[in-house]
Amino acid sequence: MASVAVSLLTGHFWPSHSACRPSSTSWPVILTLFALSVSHVLAVPAAPVETLVLDRRAPFRDASGWHMLSEHDLAWHKFRQRAEEGEIETATATSSTASVTSTFSIALGTVKPTTTTSISTSTSIPAPSSLPTIFDTLAVNWVPADDGGTPPCMEFINSFMADPTFQECYPLSMLMHSSRSFFEAQRSMVGITRTLDATCAANATACAKFMTNLSKNLIASENCGAEFQANDPAIIDAYNAMRAYLPIYSAGCLRDPETNAYCYASAVTNMTSPANTYVYFLPLNRSLPGSSIPACNWCLQQTMAIYQDATADRNQLISLTYVSAAKQINTNCGPTFVNESLAEEITSIAHRVLTDMNFVSLSTIMSAVVVVLWLI
Repeated sequence: MASVAVSLLTGHFWPSHSACRPSSTSWPVILTLFALSVSHVLAVPAAPVETLVLDRRAPFRDASGWHMLSEHDLAWHKFRQRAEEGEIETATATSSTASVTSTFSIALGTVKPTTTTSISTSTSIPAPSSLPTIFDTLAVNWVPADDGGTPPCMEFINSFMADPTFQECYPLSMLMHSSRSFFEAQRSMVGITRTLDATCAANATACAKFMTNLSKNLIASENCGAEFQANDPAIIDAYNAMRAYLPIYSAGCLRDPETNAYCYASAVTNMTSPANTYVYFLPLNRSLPGSSIPACNWCLQQTMAIYQDATADRNQLISLTYVSAAKQINTNCGPTFVNESLAEEITSIAHRVLTDMNFVSLSTIMSAVVVVLWLI
């Protein structure tokens, strides 16, 4: 062909310049393809810009699993469990002769085994009303009965839970330690106010006496004494809560004169200063966290005054936690914001009577000795 140059020496064919040049008819095709490719690129929408959402909630694990909690909810969970270094999800106990335990459901008067797994038992008592229920979740290392029947401690708990007097007292101190539904009620001012209305309607004087006797019966050998001696956390917490009924009742039922709201309700629903909630656990032998800075308000001052009065009874656990808490509060609120000393100890009537009897006996003996010596 005329358009192709032939090299006889190499035997290769070389295209001529005219063969490399595009024909006049190919330019429209090339431009058309280019236009189509550009329009296709422009027609495809740009990839959406990803938005990074930061979840500032903190993970927390309890008996039901992991949860993501806000700062307020996390603080509320932690101050309930600060005394324990670890979490008590399922209590475990062993026996040298046997390891037989069951999971029971207690329904205010009935004890019914549901599953048999290990010595660790989760007890659930359904709420008879919309108010929070004490022991709605309870994990105890039940000590089996000698005859293999229902554990004595479980029977005792079932018994006093069904007692009308206990139900009328509706102790706040026990709700704080052993009620998941109470924790849920604290999420709203309405819910916690309804609960406090119920617990504060009780006759505090009569209930204080009832709860003191109940605490003694709880740790009796025929009831929950074995669990108490084994340092079961749930039973120890219940015992401490029964003993602390009166100071917690007095503090929990205190109202702010300016708002007429319960001081306790304001503290647990305060998202900006959750540290005030720790104060209400002082009567339960829980000290203030070193990093907590409660708000210096009227409610805090009056609550500490109630606790200071309660320390006059040295059998109250508040006498063990009050001084350090008062000093910590005064560091932030001023040196005279609360009294840093325990109240003057009140000697029980029984102790005074015994002392008087001893004094009378000693006086009588001494008089007799003097008479005998005089006669001699």
